Parts: sequence; structure tokens; C-alpha cells
Amino acid sequence: MRLKYLIRNILLLLLIISNVSCDQISKQIARNKLTDHQEVNIIPNHFILTKVENSGAFLSLGTHFPMMIRFTFLTILPCLVLIFGLYYLIKNQHLSWPSATGIAFAVGGGIGNLYDRIRYGSVTDFMYFHYSFIKTGVFNMADVSVMVGRFLILLSRKSYPSIPYEIKK
Repeated sequence: MRLKYLIRNILLLLLIISNVSCDQISKQIARNKLTDHQEVNIIPNHFILTKVENSGAFLSLGTHFPMMIRFTFLTILPCLVLIFGLYYLIKNQHLSWPSATGIAFAVGGGIGNLYDRIRYGSVTDFMYFHYSFIKTGVFNMADVSVMVGRFLILLSRKSYPSIPYEIKK
């Protein structure tokens, strides 16, 4: 039984490392190959690469906050959440695979963006998608990991709802 949990945890840690690696490699390529705000049409008018350094959170939220507030909400708080997420993932061996995979994706994406924020003082975003009424902000692979993670967690809640229990008297 212990071997099963060890293998499970190793696979989940490899998934986290893979997410962080994919994010960091893609950001490094964007930093090296794109200049700030340069636009490269991959699918003309639909999928564009453009490098933006984001010192705020999602869609630059908080960019103009005082440094101490930004540091607290964009570095310290996410670090605590990621530590809790990793702890929760390792300790809760009963999680369904979709839930565990979703948490691993979200933690991996969070680590990727947190690493950027600590190392560079901002997060490198470089992808933009626009099709019909669907428009995104500029994002990166860590953001994709977080969104895939959220989707898997929501999917697992639909597929595996918690079973209510009765209190026996």
C-alpha cells in the first residue's frame, strides 16, 4: 500500500515539475525571441505572440499598488497557498485522479509564475487569443496550467460528488 502512495506522489511531483518546466522554457524562448510588445501572428488575427512583462496579477490587476501590498498579495500569499496545495495533494491519498491531477497542474502553474515574480520582479506573458467574441488577455503556459487544473478539479467535482453522510444517534 505504501509503495502505491509513493508511486502516486512521485507521478504527481513529476507532473508539477513538467508544468513548471514547460512554463519556464516557453517564457525563456519568449524573452529571447520577442521584443516587448512585438506581435507575431501564428494564426492571423486569432493567435498572436506578444511579450509583456506583467508586474501585477491576472490582467495586470494590482500593478499600481504600493510595493509592500503587491509583495504581500502577489508573492507571500501565493507562496503560502502553493505550500498548502502541495501539502494537501501529498497528504490526501484518497483524492480522485482528476482532482489530484488538477491540483498538480494548478500548483505547477502557480510555481512557474511565482518563480518569475521572485526572479524577475514580473511575470512574462506572451500569448493572446481572439476568436469571434472570445478574447483573452495576454497569458503564459503557467496560466494555461492553472486553468487546466481548475477545469479538472471542477470536472472531478461533477464526476465524483462528495457523498453526504448521516450522523448516527
